[in-house]
Amino acid sequence: MADPKGFLTTPRQTACSRPVAERLTDWNEVYVPGSLLPVISKQAGRCMDCGIPFCHNGCPLGNLIPEWNDYAYREDWSAASERLHATNNFPEFTGRLCPAPCESACVLGINQPAVTIKNVEVSIIDRAWDNGGVRPQAPERLSGKTVAVIGSGPSGLAAAQQLTRAGHTVVVYERADRIGGLLRYGIPEFKMEKVHINRRIEQMRAEGTKFRTGIEVGRDITATDLRKRFDAVVVAAGATISRDLPVPGRELNGVHFAMEYLPLANKVQEGDFVAPPITAEGKHVVVIGGGDTGADCVGTAHRQGALSVTQLEIMPRPNDERDAVTQPWPTFPMLYKVTSAHEEGGERVYSVSTTHFEGDEDGNVQALHLVEVEFVDGKLTQKPGTERSIPAQLVTLAMGFTGTDRGNGLVEQFGLDLDERGNIARDASYATNVDGVYVAGDAGRGQSLIVWAIAEGRSAARGVDRYLTGTSTLPYPVKPTDRALAV
Repeated sequence: MADPKGFLTTPRQTACSRPVAERLTDWNEVYVPGSLLPVISKQAGRCMDCGIPFCHNGCPLGNLIPEWNDYAYREDWSAASERLHATNNFPEFTGRLCPAPCESACVLGINQPAVTIKNVEVSIIDRAWDNGGVRPQAPERLSGKTVAVIGSGPSGLAAAQQLTRAGHTVVVYERADRIGGLLRYGIPEFKMEKVHINRRIEQMRAEGTKFRTGIEVGRDITATDLRKRFDAVVVAAGATISRDLPVPGRELNGVHFAMEYLPLANKVQEGDFVAPPITAEGKHVVVIGGGDTGADCVGTAHRQGALSVTQLEIMPRPNDERDAVTQPWPTFPMLYKVTSAHEEGGERVYSVSTTHFEGDEDGNVQALHLVEVEFVDGKLTQKPGTERSIPAQLVTLAMGFTGTDRGNGLVEQFGLDLDERGNIARDASYATNVDGVYVAGDAGRGQSLIVWAIAEGRSAARGVDRYLTGTSTLPYPVKPTDRALAV
């Protein structure tokens, strides 16, 4: 193990964030670059190298956390990076964006603050990039087989990189104008600067992966054409249908889906706009939805100069500490979370439901009417006499996603079956009902975490590789849904 007494002698220390007043003036990442490097070895030394590493099982990627903690403690950064990449194609993404179910499963977390696994991870990979330790891994030989990957989010990119390294010729199709999917246009710059995506894309290009942007499968190219051109197809189109709020006034100007609002702010950072077509500047902003996407809207509104920001959540406020009965260790608990965006201001209101929007004579939203709610006998019920209104000139709906976009004909043209939740159905090898067509990530799993997206991309790549060649040496996370792959 790293330091046998590290968990006893070293307190948990996390990355330092820049002062709120400073970071609200720009779109750079909120954390001070390299702020943990002087102490990261000691933080890694808090890992107890448990006989049963529950952190490893808590991570959908099956990350070898005790191993790279040990290397980081010994300051063997090259070996730490190798162990990190053994299970994760993009640790700089997960180290910034993952909610860290590994830390919730940390054995030390039973009665002490858990090991700072995310901070160790991102420090290792950032150091590897800075030292030139992340290099292209081109295949030794080509298989002669071709694969199309639909979607360039974390799942599609992981599948593409794995299949390229296996020797197949891979083309990634992305309907947006740039590669990255939600990583590019759904994640604000202050959470992850896009340089991290850009250099991974250049690495993948050097390995042989080809990218086609501005092409929507189902519209710009048909499924039939795609199947004629390629030996296999991976559908990694994500879960892009936003959950709507069908209440009176929904049609008013100023009420937008989060994924109508956030991409425009990112396009300003890409240089496409001088100012975003939808902005919070000088407005009272209401964000409906208490998850990570809602927090992204909060942070974006702050930087655009909102007069006020209020975030609404229909569910009760989560607990500050784990409930040992309903959310026992090592499960991932639903706890009250204060993100960097929440540190910057605004109000969070729980147990409320929107009844309707109110607009002015020009059709612009001006107020949101809400009512307090509670669960009675397991049913969500409005509390009489609690109705009120709050000012709102911009409302963003961040209530999650309900499935893959079926308006472009992709699902119908391929003839793909859907499961009971409306996701694309697949078997344990990630194969759909159509021969040679596989699905990975949110398109098949439903809205989920970035670690699940990468894990599914890697697993689907192994399934495709076996389909094309009869066998596969590609690694993959051994999870219950992957058991057929081990056969």
